[in-house]
Amino acid sequence: MEYILSASEMKGCDGAAIEKYGITSMVLMERAALETARVITGKYGKDIYAGIVAGGGNNGGDGIAIARILSEEGIRSEINLIGDEKKLTVETKAQLETANRLGIPINHGLEHTSYDVIVDAIFGIGLSRDVEGEYRRVIEMINASNAKIIAVDIASGINADTGRAMGCAVKADTTVTFQYKKLGHLLCDGVEYSGDVVCVPIGISNTIAKTGRLGAFTFSNAADDLKLPERNPSGNKGTFGKVLLVAGSRNMGGACQLSALSAFRAGAGMVRVFTASANRESLLKSLSEVIVDTYADDDGSRLSEKECNALRDGIRWADVIAIGPGLSTSERAQGMVEFVLKESEKPLMLDADALNIIAENKDLLTLLESSNDAVSARKIIMTPHMGEFSRLTDCPVSELKKDILSNVRAFTQKYDVSLVCKDARTIVSKRGKCEYINTSGNDGMATAGSGDVLTGIIAGLLAQGMCEFEAAVTGVYAHGLAGDIARAKTSGYYMMAHDIIKAMKYL
Repeated sequence: MEYILSASEMKGCDGAAIEKYGITSMVLMERAALETARVITGKYGKDIYAGIVAGGGNNGGDGIAIARILSEEGIRSEINLIGDEKKLTVETKAQLETANRLGIPINHGLEHTSYDVIVDAIFGIGLSRDVEGEYRRVIEMINASNAKIIAVDIASGINADTGRAMGCAVKADTTVTFQYKKLGHLLCDGVEYSGDVVCVPIGISNTIAKTGRLGAFTFSNAADDLKLPERNPSGNKGTFGKVLLVAGSRNMGGACQLSALSAFRAGAGMVRVFTASANRESLLKSLSEVIVDTYADDDGSRLSEKECNALRDGIRWADVIAIGPGLSTSERAQGMVEFVLKESEKPLMLDADALNIIAENKDLLTLLESSNDAVSARKIIMTPHMGEFSRLTDCPVSELKKDILSNVRAFTQKYDVSLVCKDARTIVSKRGKCEYINTSGNDGMATAGSGDVLTGIIAGLLAQGMCEFEAAVTGVYAHGLAGDIARAKTSGYYMMAHDIIKAMKYL
């Protein structure tokens, strides 16, 4: 596990290192510069022409020190200073004076980009307003160059907390960041603009970092990080949990098939499906292990008393309930969602059409508010993609993405749920927990049924006794890892949801 910090959290780490532990700012700067220079020479060798583009803050000081270290290695390097020299920080001014005494070429402004490597050291993590004027011109020149671009700490123009490009931003091939990755590397535009993110140590230990609250976390993309529930050698099918899946309207039977199969593959002992009667035959033919209860296909009415009793029996039987995949938003589906919310206090997953129904009926959403006593006795996971999250919050996707982490946190403050907000970087959040940002997975998973697979995986983990937040985090990570394995064996173009399920056997 690795922590992902906000700008203020990283500044707090720097401050603690300097003030509490006596590691000076110049020492941190020298370590940062040395590690970045090592990355540059490791990638591109020493037969290069390097142009360092440095701003007036300490990020610029890092860049100037990089120029000096590269020069010491015999690499042709020059500094391009951007902004007012009178406004340099103390450390950056000292680095510039040293570079000047050593005869390293210093240009005021950026007049050309005829370099093999450009080192972007303009802004760093402190940027809070849109890029304009000379800075914008310089960034556009860098992006238009043929050079390989190395960003120092974060690509200039990317907000370190939201990942949003502030007007414009450097599009780096590699970002060398210090001690911890920043939120902006993993969110929004930062995913595209950061390139390959390399995290290097600069002398801030976890002991120092833990003097303040650490931010979100992620796992490296390695199966070794995956911690699945332990299997009891003397267990039976009941030991490993029973999942009730309420899913699959007429013509949408594939959704419940994918979710049910995924729950089994994630380790659940038994799966029972409550689905439209039209799906019964195909479901049993494709997955003979499943138990099937059905309701009539008439969309024009609520469940009959007999159907309610069948659903109630399923709820009593189950350890975990998942509702929503392929359910539709018909009157009958609305009745099922309302029934499950009001009848059960067992761990519950709300996905897909269940979320759309709740978004249309805000009375149901109030059942999930933190002040509701019925919620506190129940573990709930919601798994919206960005469109569904937009409908739940009555906020446009474009606005949500401007600061997705804050919006996710605000939702889980109001509603006592574990929220799995699905996007290119899925975020898992629960009040009182450190947010998880998922980095496993790939664009080949943007295919029909992939979300249904995730629902089944998380439900299967919940059934085996994982707490809801842990099951959500582990399920999202495992889902992405399986997708990465599937892509490695096929391609992003070829992949379908069944390929993700097949790849789970390698986890």
